[in-house]
Amino acid sequence: MPDHRSNLILNNAIVEDEWTLVTMPAGEEVIKKQAGKVVLFKLTGETSYTPEQIANTVIPASGKILVPLAVWRERKAELTARHAAGELGVWLATHELLEDLIASVEDINSFPLIAVHVERFADGRIFSIGNLLRTRYHYKNTLRAFGDVLRDQLFFLKRCGFNSYLIRADRSAEDALASLQDFSQPYQGAVDEQLPVWRRVNRQPVAQ
Repeated sequence: MPDHRSNLILNNAIVEDEWTLVTMPAGEEVIKKQAGKVVLFKLTGETSYTPEQIANTVIPASGKILVPLAVWRERKAELTARHAAGELGVWLATHELLEDLIASVEDINSFPLIAVHVERFADGRIFSIGNLLRTRYHYKNTLRAFGDVLRDQLFFLKRCGFNSYLIRADRSAEDALASLQDFSQPYQGAVDEQLPVWRRVNRQPVAQ
């Protein structure tokens, strides 16, 4: 039976999360001025993690772990055995370059799980990342969305190739799960269904 206290949805069911999310220790947020406004580097696409944060990230000694992309890239030697055992997944933030993930590994499908963290629900870059992973890079395994993930986004995240969603702790996973059935026949083609509706549904003319 699924654990309904969990807020993780995988393939249209609420399941217990087998993966430990590894996060970096807090560091000073690097800021700069752009067009007269102070903005975070992470909003401009520039690196926001320091070498100290990467080096000081605590990695559990056993179990399945989901590590930040920067940690995987810089500490790959110590993570190789976990990777080979299928116990390592990678997560990236929406401001990080997907090309850095692709370049870091010979076979993207050697990761059983890739996750994308969205800090604010209004950040639409997560949809493009999911679509590119599935279509351009042919990623076939679990693709998870987490962070500020809301019910109204799930159907469209699914259309972009996501099949796993970690719902915010203050929201209902059961309610979010129902949103995956909000629309019976998507109009456009997308990752989950490539054919548009007029090529999927044979509609008979209405008798006069």
